[in-house]
Amino acid sequence: MRNQDIKLVLEDGTEFRGKSFGFNKSVAGEVVFNTAMTGYPENLSDPSYTGQILVVTYPLVGNYGVPDETREHGLLKHFESDKMRISALIISDYSFSYSHWNSNKSLATWLKENKIPGIYGIDTRELTKIIRERGAMLGKVIFNDTEVDYYDPNNDNLTELVSTKEKVTYGNGRYKIVLVDCGVKNNIIRCLLKRDVTITRVPAGYDFTNEDYDGLFLSNGPGDPKMSEATIAHVAKAFEIGKPVMGICLGCQIMALASGADTYKLKYGHRSHNQPVLQVGTNRCYITSQNHGFAIDTKTLSSDWEPLFVNVNDNTCEGIRHKSKPFFAAQFHPEASSGPTDTEYLFDDFMELIVTAAKNK
Repeated sequence: MRNQDIKLVLEDGTEFRGKSFGFNKSVAGEVVFNTAMTGYPENLSDPSYTGQILVVTYPLVGNYGVPDETREHGLLKHFESDKMRISALIISDYSFSYSHWNSNKSLATWLKENKIPGIYGIDTRELTKIIRERGAMLGKVIFNDTEVDYYDPNNDNLTELVSTKEKVTYGNGRYKIVLVDCGVKNNIIRCLLKRDVTITRVPAGYDFTNEDYDGLFLSNGPGDPKMSEATIAHVAKAFEIGKPVMGICLGCQIMALASGADTYKLKYGHRSHNQPVLQVGTNRCYITSQNHGFAIDTKTLSSDWEPLFVNVNDNTCEGIRHKSKPFFAAQFHPEASSGPTDTEYLFDDFMELIVTAAKNK
């Protein structure tokens, strides 16, 4: 049946009632919001949203449907993983009619295939104001009065849940990259494969320090970075080895923790396609895509490390680098799909470090 009643209940008791356009079941998670105007196929399949109820602030969603499942390099070309990762989707207005040259199905169909609830008819402006004022909150989607307990995904090691279970190899390039999969987005792999590399994708927690590699890459992923204890320990060993290391998002936080610094939970996180980021020591400002709920406490960085980028809106750390060794990381997403792509050059910077290190062997 279409348009069945369904509601969102926040942990403070606030209720929002709407209509169902997805799979009809009750679920719980952390309620977060994203301000992007486009890119819902990529966002909903982003492993970093695992355990979260996603609120899309842009009012109209679903008008261009969902792309086909064409594969490239063994990866779904138009998605960030092989399935939908959110716990539920909350929007203002759902477009039951969709049109796009690459559309293969409706958003509602995709939600139902993945057994993910979707609610429309919600005042997402009011909901977002509540989250901005009180911070990210736990919530639950209730269908047919079937109750569920509140669930805080940050109490679980989500990286192990979303990571690959075995080593996978991509490409046949000159330089060997070990990619630690903490919930990697497909477009990170695509961006690396453009740059003459062979990628060995390994599970979160895997001891990669005995692998033969030219560069180490730490991916994005969901949850609290402090849960990734094994990966943090292995990265600390990699720092001693000294080969180039790059991290994105959760990978950035893991690098900070491995260096001895600390992280903390943001009030409501950064999840959008339009976050301004300033490169420290310059006047260069980039527009970035972001999806994280934790940040690095720059006051705890050792004297060997320094901030690389800073968020213009709230001055939080958006990247770090070692002052003398080939280690750096970005908190935002230079591989962003559906964009912006202003900072994809960071992959070139990483490759320059690898090429230089290889020449100096």
